[in-house]
Amino acid sequence: MQIIKTVAAMNGYIREAIQSGKCIGYVPTMGYLHDGHLSLIKEARKNNDIVVVSIFVNPTQFGPNEDLDSYPRDLDRDAALCEVEGADVIFHPTPEEMYPNGYSTYVETFGEITKKLCGASREGHFRGVTTVLTKLFNIVRPRNAYFGQKDAQQVAVVEKMVRELNYDIHIVPCPIVREKDGLAMSSRNSYLQGHEREDALVLSQSLELAKQMIADGERSTAVIKQAMCDKINSVESTEIDYVEIVDAQELENVETLSGDTLIALAVKVGKPRLIDNVRLEVK
Repeated sequence: MQIIKTVAAMNGYIREAIQSGKCIGYVPTMGYLHDGHLSLIKEARKNNDIVVVSIFVNPTQFGPNEDLDSYPRDLDRDAALCEVEGADVIFHPTPEEMYPNGYSTYVETFGEITKKLCGASREGHFRGVTTVLTKLFNIVRPRNAYFGQKDAQQVAVVEKMVRELNYDIHIVPCPIVREKDGLAMSSRNSYLQGHEREDALVLSQSLELAKQMIADGERSTAVIKQAMCDKINSVESTEIDYVEIVDAQELENVETLSGDTLIALAVKVGKPRLIDNVRLEVK
């Protein structure tokens, strides 16, 4: 397995792979890998000749008061995990390599799809996401790119960007990977202190509550959201950013549940802000 740190070297590697007729699978990450990331690498390994994993903590998707400086980083650990899972290349550029002095070109997806959920409270976040992924897609030139469904809004935004910019890339959403007790795996889980780890279970528990209410016949989004909020607010260390129930395709608000539905939430547990969601077909 190789670790490549410059765009020029990555371009050379990819050019040779494409000329050899290789199919490239790509897993973009910000590092500090967990089993959720590893599940994406495993899926990519099944269906591609070459698997590229990028490890890049992208500064343009962090707000001024967010955790860019403290975001966990451990390249040696990540490289060992990638090698075990059969990755061929890690692309690990510096911020200066990706955004050289004077950089001023950005890609942005407009519309309701970026205004809701995380976009409502993280101004500029998705402009950072779509800009860095545009650059990374141009560098890696994958046939298939793998994303975790835990970042459901990101998946929807990336699918829209790829569709509208006519990229010949297949976006492959992969299921959320959870701890045995139900907590969705996240690099930010490492921030949880003491009882906050147990408190964080209220995220998945509130989603299970919503699923049970729907199974019992409830179709009012307002009623379900209120029940979820009440459950989350019963845990003292939590602070709700959002709890939303939307159409899973365009993330539009719905009053009465029907069809392809996304139930998504973002909650601070102590200092860490965690996200989770469930997608289901409501009949």
